[in-house]
Amino acid sequence: MTNVENEATQQTEAGGERPKRKGPSRRLLILGGLAAGGGIAIGAALSPFSRLNEQRAMVGRPGESVLLSSLRIAPDDSITVIYPHADMGTGVGTALAQILADELDADWDNVRIERAPGETAFANGALGQAYVRGDTEIPAPLAGLSWLVTRRLAETMNLQITGGSTAIAMTGMEGMRHAGASARYMLTRAAAKSWGVPVEEVDIKGGRIIHASGKSAGFGEFAEAGLEYDPPARLPFKSKSAYTQIGKSRPRFDIPAKVNGEAIYSGDVRLPGMVFAAIRLSPVPGGVLESVDAAPASGRRGVVKVATLPNAVAVFADNFWRAREAVRALDPVWSPGENAQLSSAETIKSMEAAVRSSGLKKDHARGGAARTIEEAGEGAIERVYTVPYLAHAAMETVGCVAWMHDGELEIWGAFQDALVAKYQAAKTAGIPSDRVKVHHTEMGGAFGRRGYTIDFLDHAVRLAQQTDAPVNLIYTREEDMTQDYYRNASVARMRAVLGEDGRPQALSHHYAERHDPKDASRFPYDVSGLDVRFANGNSAAPWGAWRSVDHSIHGFFIECFIDELAHEAGQDPYIYRRALLEHNPRMLAVLDAAAEMSGWSSFSGADGSALGIAIKESFGTVVCEVAEVRISDTGAVSVPNVWVAADPGLVVNPDGFIQQMESGVVYGLTAALYGEIEFENGQVVQQNFWDYPMVRMADCPNIEVKVLESGARTGGAGEPGTPPIAAAVANGVFALTGKRIRQLPLSPPGAQLGA
Repeated sequence: MTNVENEATQQTEAGGERPKRKGPSRRLLILGGLAAGGGIAIGAALSPFSRLNEQRAMVGRPGESVLLSSLRIAPDDSITVIYPHADMGTGVGTALAQILADELDADWDNVRIERAPGETAFANGALGQAYVRGDTEIPAPLAGLSWLVTRRLAETMNLQITGGSTAIAMTGMEGMRHAGASARYMLTRAAAKSWGVPVEEVDIKGGRIIHASGKSAGFGEFAEAGLEYDPPARLPFKSKSAYTQIGKSRPRFDIPAKVNGEAIYSGDVRLPGMVFAAIRLSPVPGGVLESVDAAPASGRRGVVKVATLPNAVAVFADNFWRAREAVRALDPVWSPGENAQLSSAETIKSMEAAVRSSGLKKDHARGGAARTIEEAGEGAIERVYTVPYLAHAAMETVGCVAWMHDGELEIWGAFQDALVAKYQAAKTAGIPSDRVKVHHTEMGGAFGRRGYTIDFLDHAVRLAQQTDAPVNLIYTREEDMTQDYYRNASVARMRAVLGEDGRPQALSHHYAERHDPKDASRFPYDVSGLDVRFANGNSAAPWGAWRSVDHSIHGFFIECFIDELAHEAGQDPYIYRRALLEHNPRMLAVLDAAAEMSGWSSFSGADGSALGIAIKESFGTVVCEVAEVRISDTGAVSVPNVWVAADPGLVVNPDGFIQQMESGVVYGLTAALYGEIEFENGQVVQQNFWDYPMVRMADCPNIEVKVLESGARTGGAGEPGTPPIAAAVANGVFALTGKRIRQLPLSPPGAQLGA
């Protein structure tokens, strides 16, 4: 069951966003300094089209016109939206196309999508533009320079990343809206010139260019002529009331090929003479290969070669099964290096000591909280929470295809930043980047693993250098699980002093470790005294961005502690949160919506269940989740229902957004119930889904999602559904059993519940 509500009471011509700050941001002041100090002329010439000839050469098609880096128009009036993002199963290409099509007033039946190539000409300057703008409107005199600087920055940083829930919030609302408005500007002026009429009399509706007299034409007729006109760097956007595509649920373009089997993943790639590679890497992070006897593998059927790397051994064979069985037959000798004694249990102990030490670094603070808590002594409420390392465990294991030939390197694979992959592959191969070509394949999940931690690409390139044939490197599930870059383990020491009304007068949150984003530890609640500090350097395990990154950690810490404070105050946890959010109307509206959906105030629990609640803002989207919890006779926790209320400011494709909320809940629930990576003697203990289980379909809760649109700046969708669920479930367990869960995961069944 789904529901979409529009709660925006104030809309602007910038597409329904909240009113802008009056003063310029620090980022804009820096940009202004660049303009003044550099003496750069500002105007239409600095708009982001100077690479158009390169872009046309890369994505052009016979008879079609590349009007912009993100738009190609065919003679039959169909338009292809070219988007600089990977689709990790989120349907982001469809939503981005909706945004551009809306500003252009295109006919949706004529819209197609295509992923931009991993080339510098398609670096994503819109991400930088959105970051620079923040909540402000860039002044017109700085608009052209802003686009130029952010595009150049994107090129320098090889920025084409898909992550941080930025695709819609930044590329879409900044880049695609600008592209759609620019195309409208170009097409209407080309038509006005051809028809000999004032441009004010020309408009676009339903995919047709229309004159006031009734004369009309399709996009294809004036696409090439439109190139004569350089749109200004700052254009007005539609008001929300004029939207025709944004806010509508459109079927995703990527689904049919995934259903009928036409979608190609890297493991599906077939090239003449291709060999398949299975790999075994040092089981200890940072370890190296000392030696290996190739004989047990070399004589096997289909085996082509045994290859070695500094930290790995691999087998080439004529199919992957034979390569896998052959590499398993080997007995490599490893030198484990400095991480030979790496232990997750010992790491947790060091974190527990660190959060009690005096040498913590300041995160943020206000109101003299530290002193208030110290003066309270044993009167302060103190709790300690722990979360473990987590693997990404995407359904498609990592791997890619690499082929060195004629001094060039071709790559077939799924990367969250194809441009970074291109330059990293060039560096690994020792060749110029212009001799590397990246071919996109579909992505069977990623959640951060295929972003900047693409060591598998390095391995594929180095293996390709040892043969003339294309090499299809595929990790087994065991290698994928044990060679991951993990969500870090973390410990938090939370303390608070409550006033007579039960509200926290002072609260401290000391934790280890800190990664990204920096605002993950922010408290949304009305607490006058706050002291947040952290310790880093206690973990030697490989770290990588994991869905919602540090928000998944602090969502558990903060929301469990707030629940405990409500209990200490003798108050209902929902009502307690309401009081602490009275000055945060956006979060309060989401909290109330989730409570209403779940029937919080009238829930009886007569059938042996209870409700837990948690709320978290991440990546610009506020999400509150209520979980219904049951516990079996063996102590196993089950979650039959989850209610989700979410406010992304503006929703583009409601069905797609709802799917991401559902996905975030399932991913976070898997981690809460089962997820734990342990290191013993330097090696990962968990090997496969039998000891790192997933939530299966039979155990998946019914998830009801309600979307609220406050008109705040548009937030993300891919990650915000994950952070609240673990705390909601843990709080539900307490409501049902009276036993607090302060350490994840909840499995093995009954281990913490006393069953």
